[in-house]
Amino acid sequence: MSGASDSPTAPAPVAARTVLVTGGARSGKSLYAEGLVRASTRECVYVATCTPHDEEMRQRIDRHRNQRGEGWRTIEEPRDLAGVLAAESTAQRAILVDCLTLWLSNLIFAEADPEAETARLAEALRAAPGPIVLVTNEVGSGIVPENALARRFRDEQGRLNRRIAELADVAVLVAAGLPLVLKPSHLQPEIRL
Repeated sequence: MSGASDSPTAPAPVAARTVLVTGGARSGKSLYAEGLVRASTRECVYVATCTPHDEEMRQRIDRHRNQRGEGWRTIEEPRDLAGVLAAESTAQRAILVDCLTLWLSNLIFAEADPEAETARLAEALRAAPGPIVLVTNEVGSGIVPENALARRFRDEQGRLNRRIAELADVAVLVAAGLPLVLKPSHLQPEIRL
């Protein structure tokens, strides 16, 4: 038997106010996140957390700017994400934060309290009237780092990602340029033991 009723239907679009996009290095997560913000038809605001410390990082920033193209307002804020989101979020703006991983690095090197800053960020996300897309890296899937600072960073990044994913309406893993929706997933069965 064939026909339109036999074909799987596409899932209904998900209305999301907070989206977490995660993945490995060069996986395509920023490009995917930029596409979400651009498709919103709202004013596009890019919150950059990177602080360029060398020429290679400056080149990465330039590549990201060129990739985004015109039509974006950029705010550079390495540490006070909660403050920026509180000041900038409106129903008419879609904000892209790129990325939480560099933000966390900045906090650790400034000897700030990542747990307290994550709590501030979570509160700002809950209070934001407009959509916010946050990019982060999955860093804990590899080997255990050999030094204490790297292990602390890996652990803090895992906690940060988990906390933001819990409050996000949508969480997407991008691997090899392909998005996999982790939350919500109507296709994954409930598992009972």
